[in-house]
Amino acid sequence: MITKAIIPVAGWGTRRLPITKIIEKSMLPVGNRPLVDYSVQDLIKAGVKDIYMVISNVEPCQVREFYKDNLALNQYLIERGKEDRLKLAKTLPDDVTIHYTVQDPSGKYGTAVPIAMVVEEYSIDEPVLVFMGDDFIWNPEGETAAEALMGALKGEGDSAILGVEIDKEKVEKYGVLEVQDGKLVGVVEKPKVEDAPSNLINPSKYIMSPELLRKIVKYVNENDFGPKDQEYMVTDPIDEYINGGGVMWVATTKGEYLDGGSVEGWLHANNVVCS
Repeated sequence: MITKAIIPVAGWGTRRLPITKIIEKSMLPVGNRPLVDYSVQDLIKAGVKDIYMVISNVEPCQVREFYKDNLALNQYLIERGKEDRLKLAKTLPDDVTIHYTVQDPSGKYGTAVPIAMVVEEYSIDEPVLVFMGDDFIWNPEGETAAEALMGALKGEGDSAILGVEIDKEKVEKYGVLEVQDGKLVGVVEKPKVEDAPSNLINPSKYIMSPELLRKIVKYVNENDFGPKDQEYMVTDPIDEYINGGGVMWVATTKGEYLDGGSVEGWLHANNVVCS
């Protein structure tokens, strides 16, 4: 059983300006819940007890406030005879803890950086789930993304990546998985349709083994990319891990990939969730 997960939610969300000037991107509402909470509830359903969120150094942090008990609100509901709504106001079960790591947005950036920060700060040396905070898999009646990843693992010390099937005509916008015998060979970024190795895209949802986590930390610490050079992309140490003999199984899902990073994706997510 994997009981730890990392969710990066730092950053300005510049693609969603001007609304992200006052609302953190991961807190944009989809239906009646913030975007990030769909991943949080997915992980909790799969048995995760410790969630490590990487947040920006901006106060007040809306993500942190959302997952705290609001004692004044609870008291108001009790006084007004609305105790039935207390369970809606409680956003985290008592047996689940969220730990926060602060990332300075002026420092190193890219998908590998927040993972490395958490692994070092908490000395993590066990498999963890890694979900990005601005998208989720919608499958309310079926297997969650976290459960699909756990089910794909076949050996101790292996890793896993989620693949989402889409219309092959749309692959040019995504990282596309190259798969052989159920294992990841590599991720091809934004290929032309005729060059795409499959129609499985990478929604950045993983189980990462301790070996892979160590490679991510090493990659971030030993490279010094300038702010205009390149991002610290997690797919780079994943490639190194695979090329060195590491196994990353490919899990698939019947759920729909919903992305809140663009206005169009966010509107579509609301239409799906609210339909």
